Amino acid sequence: MFFSPKIQSRTKPLTSHLFNHSNSKPLFSTNQTINPINPLNISSIVHALCDSYRFADAHSFLTGFLSFRNVPDERTCNVIIARLLCSKTPDVTLRVVNQIIMLKPCFVPSVVNFNRLIDQFCTGLRVRVGHMLLLKMKGMGQWPNVVTYTSLIDGYCGIGEVGVARKVFDEMSEWGVKANSLTFSVLIGGVVCNKGSGFERWLLVEKMWKSMDEEDDVLVNHAAFTNLISSFCRAGLFKSVFDIAEKMPECKNINDGFAYAQMIDSLCRYGRHHGASRIVYMMTKRGCVPSSVSYNSIIHGLTKNGGYLRAYQLLEQAVETGYMPSETTYKILIERLCLEEYDLVKAKKLLDIMLNKEGVDKARVYNIYLRALSQIKTDVSTELLNTLVTMLETRCHPDVVTLNTVINGFCKMGKVDDGIKVLNDMVMKKFNFCTPDSVTFTTIISGLLSIGRTKEALDILFKLMPEKGFHPNVITYNVVLRGLFKLNLASEAMNVFKRMVDGGVDADCTTHAIMIGGLCECDRVDEAKVFWDDVIWPSKVHDSFVYSAMVKGLCCGGKFNEACDFAYELVDCGVRLNVVNYNILIEGACKLGLKKDAYQIVGEMRKNGLVPDAVTWRIIDKLHKKKVIQTVKSDYSDNHFQNAHPNAPLVVL
Repeated sequence: MFFSPKIQSRTKPLTSHLFNHSNSKPLFSTNQTINPINPLNISSIVHALCDSYRFADAHSFLTGFLSFRNVPDERTCNVIIARLLCSKTPDVTLRVVNQIIMLKPCFVPSVVNFNRLIDQFCTGLRVRVGHMLLLKMKGMGQWPNVVTYTSLIDGYCGIGEVGVARKVFDEMSEWGVKANSLTFSVLIGGVVCNKGSGFERWLLVEKMWKSMDEEDDVLVNHAAFTNLISSFCRAGLFKSVFDIAEKMPECKNINDGFAYAQMIDSLCRYGRHHGASRIVYMMTKRGCVPSSVSYNSIIHGLTKNGGYLRAYQLLEQAVETGYMPSETTYKILIERLCLEEYDLVKAKKLLDIMLNKEGVDKARVYNIYLRALSQIKTDVSTELLNTLVTMLETRCHPDVVTLNTVINGFCKMGKVDDGIKVLNDMVMKKFNFCTPDSVTFTTIISGLLSIGRTKEALDILFKLMPEKGFHPNVITYNVVLRGLFKLNLASEAMNVFKRMVDGGVDADCTTHAIMIGGLCECDRVDEAKVFWDDVIWPSKVHDSFVYSAMVKGLCCGGKFNEACDFAYELVDCGVRLNVVNYNILIEGACKLGLKKDAYQIVGEMRKNGLVPDAVTWRIIDKLHKKKVIQTVKSDYSDNHFQNAHPNAPLVVL
């Protein structure tokens, strides 16, 4: 694409109109008179750069502009400083502020800009700099407000200097600045985190409640309450949270629903989901209804942490108040009920609850339930079939995902023939013209191979799929290869691989890992080595899983030295092995009792920039324990022999 000269000039940096970095004469010179630039233009340029997240360019542009002693008016300066503060780089912004003050001594930054600077320094744990800014602010005649002191108190509490925070808090009243509820909350958080006395903590809490009653801004009270509950939970003072919940409402100027929701949120964040359900009980007892977000957080957390029965009980109570679980909550809960509890009665009730939810995709709800059923180890094929019939009776047409899930469930339960019947019905378009796809055929093939029906599986792969217009992809071939090797049919697997390559399907790293691992497990290590040299290495399609399969096969085949040579040759060729590859080698050395070789491999790991992990040291620890056990057995045998034959000569080697 070609650009006109006019458009090309716009691609130059914005500062090129003010500074010329070439050897030619600069555009602006300190010895010549220049026309003043409109401050609005300067502000617009800074805003444009900041909107593009080019904060460094904005700072450098303004610094360069100020070097010509052109200082905008006070209002424009404050607007520009406020915009630069969005960069969260207080050091650079402070340098710009100092440069403006040096050129224009009468300029005083606004209280808001001072507060933001102090807050950014305190957030970055540079509280001393923030305190110096407070002193400078007073020296320039700017009166600090409650936000200034609250930011500074929060900073000192954050670095653990609660004593200094108290002094700053006392200084507020001396300057006539009245602390609000957020100030008290911040100070309470510092006392709590630094293990302050309980009496001082509750004394400050009482003062905070009084401050909330006097506060007109509800948002400040909400922020204070949120910070208070979060501080208690962070310090593990969950009993204090429950004490506050039982005494609610402590003040009139805070919404009860918001307060309870914050308690639930904080308790869930710190893993106290049972405690959060207790807050729900308190809410319902006082006629307050928890939000759907609160219910989802508690039920989801309880289910993940093993409390799925309590989660189901809470869900039943919540449904009576009009709550409907989210899809994520429904999915994780129904999976736990099926897999951990094997309670199909509760699972079906949960299914009915979700089906009654307005605007829900019923087919998707059924799919989640069917998938959970398919993962149960016991035979629930009847329930799978009944659910499918129920879908048809209620005119909820199953999609291809539904039928694939049902087929997968049948195959996992060993009832492949039932899965084939569903496949035939799909082929005959009995399910509302829902035709099978590659996943359907792959699932049936995997099921047939799992029960040893190899011929039927290969017939579907090479005959039925092409007849129906499906060309097997690499995933289908990987399933077939893995199944054949599990049946110890290495020759058939090699033939399938050859037909795959001849059919134009490119093997991936998973294919190569299956081939190497399968050949080695079938005691055909030499063929695996040939396959590596002739196929895998020239193809350049190999990864850590392929290396692991090769190294493990050589070690299990009693060829530890060849495994080491293979790994070292890979490193010499520029291949970067991972910790798992080395761990397999170390485990092979330990099984042979080669302590020196094991530690030499650890040294090679470190030399190649890898750090041994917990598995590495666990393997080596087993080697040492094995040595100790052998030594103890040897000592026991020698002592037993000497006791049985006291006159026998002692042979010393």
